[in-house]
Parts: sequence; structure tokens; C-alpha cells
Amino acid sequence: MPATPDPRSIRLRDGRPPQGLPAMSNTEEQHSTVRLTSRWIEVAGEPVIPVSGELHYARVPRERWEEDLRLLLASGITLVSTYVFWIHHEAVRGEVDFAGDLDLGAFLATADRVGIDVVLRIGPWCHGESRNGGLPDWVQALPIEHRSDDPAYLELVTGWYARIAQQAARFCGPDGRIVGIQIENELYDQPEHLATLKRLAREAGLTAPLWTATAWGGAQLPAHELFPLYSGYADGFWAGQGSTWDDSFRDHFAFSHVWDDPGVGGDFREEGVEITVRGVDPEFPPATCELGGGMATAYHRRPLARGADIAAVANVKLGNGSLWQGFYMLTGGVNPRDHLQESHATGYPNDMPRFDYDFQGAFGATGQPGPSLPLLREHNAFVAAFGGRLADWPSSLPEGGAVDVHDFDTLRWAVRSGTGGGVIFINTHQPHEPLHAAEAVRLRIADDDGETLVPDRPIDIPSGVIARWPFRLELAGARIEWATASLIAFAEGELPTLVLRAHEGLPARLLFAEGSRGALAGQALRLDEPVELHPGDLLEVDGALRVLLVDGDLAERLWFLDGALIDSTAPVWLEQGGLVARAAAEPGIRRWDGAAFAPLALTTASTTSDERIETAQLREAGSAPARYGEHMGRSSAPSDAQIDEVAAVWRLTVPEHAAARPGDRVELVLAWEGDVAQLRADGVVIGDRFWDGLDWRIDIGRIAPGTELTLHIAPITTESVVDLDPAVRGRVEAAGSLGALLEARRVVTGRWTAAE
Repeated sequence: MPATPDPRSIRLRDGRPPQGLPAMSNTEEQHSTVRLTSRWIEVAGEPVIPVSGELHYARVPRERWEEDLRLLLASGITLVSTYVFWIHHEAVRGEVDFAGDLDLGAFLATADRVGIDVVLRIGPWCHGESRNGGLPDWVQALPIEHRSDDPAYLELVTGWYARIAQQAARFCGPDGRIVGIQIENELYDQPEHLATLKRLAREAGLTAPLWTATAWGGAQLPAHELFPLYSGYADGFWAGQGSTWDDSFRDHFAFSHVWDDPGVGGDFREEGVEITVRGVDPEFPPATCELGGGMATAYHRRPLARGADIAAVANVKLGNGSLWQGFYMLTGGVNPRDHLQESHATGYPNDMPRFDYDFQGAFGATGQPGPSLPLLREHNAFVAAFGGRLADWPSSLPEGGAVDVHDFDTLRWAVRSGTGGGVIFINTHQPHEPLHAAEAVRLRIADDDGETLVPDRPIDIPSGVIARWPFRLELAGARIEWATASLIAFAEGELPTLVLRAHEGLPARLLFAEGSRGALAGQALRLDEPVELHPGDLLEVDGALRVLLVDGDLAERLWFLDGALIDSTAPVWLEQGGLVARAAAEPGIRRWDGAAFAPLALTTASTTSDERIETAQLREAGSAPARYGEHMGRSSAPSDAQIDEVAAVWRLTVPEHAAARPGDRVELVLAWEGDVAQLRADGVVIGDRFWDGLDWRIDIGRIAPGTELTLHIAPITTESVVDLDPAVRGRVEAAGSLGALLEARRVVTGRWTAAE
């Protein structure tokens, strides 16, 4: 009989410097709600882990702002972050536009009404794949030293900041909705300029308890002036053509206490520039503002953002000790005008779409749920439920420290623990290079009070697990000594219900404190002996708590709305009148009543539909070249003229929406194959997409009746020099050439409300 391997061990340590109070938010720009310490952020006097989600107001139709913000709250987002792109507002010098979809003040008023705090990213150089990093062409063309303390540049910035303040200053101050302001973006070696920009912003009337800057790439920030924030992406469009999945992405799937990320923004740096990886300023807690909530698609490189990849990175960062989790993008969008995005024509290394900024976000360009939403919502529910404790629980790594990113065998895990318990974070998921299963696992967690072994007997942890196991966790009058199922959150009721997620291939075993008693399916149990649960089981513990074990499918349908637990595949949110859902047909929605899920009755005033539309092919595809051009060794997207030479063309006959009502949304959903697609209205390009294997959803609610819509698809062949996900590349290789409209549908979604 083989010997049982020794347990894998962690010795709990608190290596943090003593807690301090930065001047920021304490002696400077105090806020009635938000305060910063060197260890955490406080809201209303309590430690929290904020979760921010990026939504660019100028890339989202104004009529959607309120619903999208409510969906952010429903998905566990506590802060919305947004760029203010100068190029969107002042394309021509002196002609400043804050009207319609560009009305920053109205967006901030909407956030205030909805009840979500705001991080304003004011640049002036923002990037976000915006042309010139968001600087207007006329600014970019001036013979001045941009992004510096050149007086001529600062004079322009002073005027621009004053314009922003006219829109935003009333939302600043001690009770203001703006709780964070980011200065510049990815500026690595000019701390004095960053300090100058902060001074100019404050002089313009902008204030916030938190002033932030991106700190990745070895950025040098002015000491004590800006809160350093970090990033973490599972993959990136910015990598070189033909490059492999490199270590800057692998790093984010292994637990460590290194926060810098040398990969993001690397396409802007000169080749051979050495990056000095810097530690976190001890005056501030480790925090992120850009965990990939999706990924943009460049012409030369088109990675797929799968939900598990994003959730794994978020889970690892939390295990590392993150005190702020920010997702970029949370909600995708579409640029307000043509040619506002970076391209080879601007000297940018990557050709981006002209309009599309869907970003494969948790909510896509039309506001519909994207691939990462289910797992991110589950992750955010956990942060909301347990973030107050995690905020004061330091992170400990296994004996021997961090795992090498090329080691696929050693179990990747970390612990955050302190008063009242702890959480074991486990990751065996990784894209492209799957991590191996870990066999015969027992975990030894030791501190000055003794040690805990988890679980009671060795278990195998399959590849692909993203886990948050409790240990010594005190909650609602009970104590879990350990569990091999993941914490999600609580649902309110006569007894609170703790929801745990079972992992496929892993037994869900639990052990409670000495003397604990409970009942399962009417049978009394001793819970100070390990008990194994199965999905659907509801365990009552000490008359104080219920534990509901759910499988992955149900876990990814759950929404936690102000203590209510909702099971819905359709997006749901709360308004003053109650629960609202969006769907093209009546969705089946259930609410947890403390013992079971009960269906909700729904009503709608909308006329919803999902129907195929008439299409007529007007032209066959021609022969596409391997490359239309290149820049810096990366393939260039075809011009309109090049598309016209090779594209197949279809006329789309979209029936008018007969009974449009407030809240209805009309989308064109295209299943297609090819290289590049353009949607043209009366011959003018109004949307574009680089094919990555996913459907294209387009909001057509503003298109005037009678407009001729045509779809132009340039084909892709086995010779086309672009980087695709292996599964998508396989489709090309199997066919030799692809360039087709497979299906076109008009989908009308409406609001469904829960009956009183």
C-alpha cells in the first residue's frame, strides 16, 4: 500500500508593516463615507474590499446608463470607473461637446440616483484604446512635449480639467459620489508630472478621498501623492504577432506577493527597455484597478476571454492579499464616432476596430451578459459577503514560497486568515497550458495556536478548480472548522442560508466545531464529525444557520440582491418598484424562500421577439491576401477599399419594431465567419468587428426606418496572418477559407417585473 504523502503546509504569518493613516482621505480631502488606511479602505467606518467595474459612458447610449449601472450593482460591483476621453469631447479646438451620450454631468447624476460611487479617470492621456490615448488630434499635432510639464502642454490641460470640473465638481466633496480620481495612465517615469496633474485637477475644483495612478510596469509615482493600483490579464491583444502565451500572463495564475505587471502597456515601450519591478508603497494597501473582465480584439491578435480564466485571476489576486478588485472592462461599448480608436494609422502597434469596444465584457457592447459574468458575479458575491473580514486578514503562502509559473504540478494555494477564521484559496485552472490535477491533498495550516488539517483524509483536486474553502470560520453562531466546498455568500431568511459551491470531481466535506449538531433531510447529525454533502442538500446547523450546497450550473445562475437569492439566467436588478429582468421571452426566475426556490410571477408591457430576418446575398467573396499590410511586424486591418475588393455582401431586411416601448431594446444578432465584418447604413460604415468565433450583437434601436443595411464580410483563409484562439483557428484550417453570414436575427428584449 503506497505511503500517504505529507500534507502541504502553510505557516500563517503577518508580514505587513504596522497600520498607518496616509494623509490621503485623513488629513486631506476627508470624505463622510470613504477613508483609506495603509491596510484597507473603509466605508462608513467598516473595512471593505471595493469591487470596481469599468464602464465608459461615452461608449454606451445614454438611455442605457441607468439600467447598466443597476446591473453593475446587481453583479456585486460597488464602484463604477470611467474614462473621460478628451478626444470625444473636443475634436475641434474650442468646440467642446458634453451633450447627449457625452453628458458627463448627466452620467454622474445617474450614478448618484442609482447609488453607485464613481472613480473618474481624467487623463488627460487615458488610452483605453482611444486614438492618441484620448488626446484630440489637434493637441497631438502641436509642437509641444506631450505628457510632460511643458508649460504649453500644462496650459491646455488646465483648460481641459476646468471643463471636466464644470461637469463633475458638484459630485465631489465630503459627501460626493466621486470617491476616486485617476491621474494619467501608464506613465512610468515622470512622477513630477503626475504630481503636477494632481495639483492642476485640485485647482480646477476636483476633489476625492482617493487619488490613484496605474503602478504597473515599474511606474515611478510621486511619494504619498497617488494610490498605486495594479493589473492582471489572462491574455492580451497587445502581445506580438505569433508570440506565445508569455510569463506576464502566466504570473496571474500563481499566488505570490509581487504586484507589479510588466506586460500591460508593453507594446508602448521601446524594445530592450528594462523594467524595475517595484514593491507596494507601505503607505497603501495592495490593490488593482484592471483585472481583465474581458479582452479587446486587435486585428493581428484575437484572444478569447473565457469566464474561468477571468475568475481564476480574480481569485488568485484575492488570495494574494488584494484590498481592491477592479475589472476592466465590466461593460463594453461602441465608440461615439468613426476613427476614434487606435490604429496603425496613429502609429499604434495594434490595429483596433473603428467602432467596436465590446471587450468580451461581463456585459457586452449592447448591455447583454457576456462570457465572464456568471463566474464574476459569484466571485463578487463572495467579496461582498466576506470582504470585511478579508480586509484585515493577511495573505500567507506555502512553505517554500510562490510556485514557479512553469511548474504545472505543484498545488497553487494561499491563505488569508485572522480573527474569526480564514479562507484557503486554491487554483488549478489555467488557459492554454492546463495545470495538472493535485493528488492525495491534505493541507496543514499552522500558527501559534496549533494547526488545522484540511480535509480529514487525502483527496484529489482536479485540474480546473477555482476554490475558496473556509477554515475556522465563525459565522451566524456556528463555526466551520473546514470545508472542501467554496464559499459564495449568504441569503437572508428566518435562518441565514450560507451558499457553498461544490466542485465537480471533488467531494464536498464539512466539519463543524466540537459539539455542533444539525439535520439533513430530517435526519439528525453530529457535525463535529465530517459530513459529506451533495448538490441540492440543505443542512441545518445548531439551529442558527442553513448551508445550501449548489453545483456549478446553479452557482452561475445565482444573483444576490440585497439579501435575496435569485435564480435567473436572464439579467436581473432592483429598482424602487422591485425586481426587474430583461429578456426576449418570459424568463423562469426563482427566489430562495429559506427552504427552497419558488418561482416568481412576472409581467411585461413590452412586445418581445426573437426571429430570423430576411437576408439576400448581393455579392460573392473574392480572394483575400495573406496580409493587407503590416506595421511593426503586425498585420494591418484592411481599408474600406480593400474590403470592397474581397468582401461578400448581404442585404439585411430588418422589420420595424411595431410597438417600441420605453425600455425595449432592439438588437441585430449575427452569426458569421470571416476576417473582418462591417455593417453599413446607406453605404456608410456604422459598425465593425474582427472575427474571433463569437456572434456579433449590434444595438439597432437608433437606426431610422427605411435605412438600407448591408453586411460586408472579408474572408479569412489558412494563409491569413492573424493570431486566433486555437479552437477558432481549427475552424479555418478545416474549411480552408471562411466568409459567410450563417444567421441573422432581430432580437427585441423588454423589461419583466416581478408581480407584487
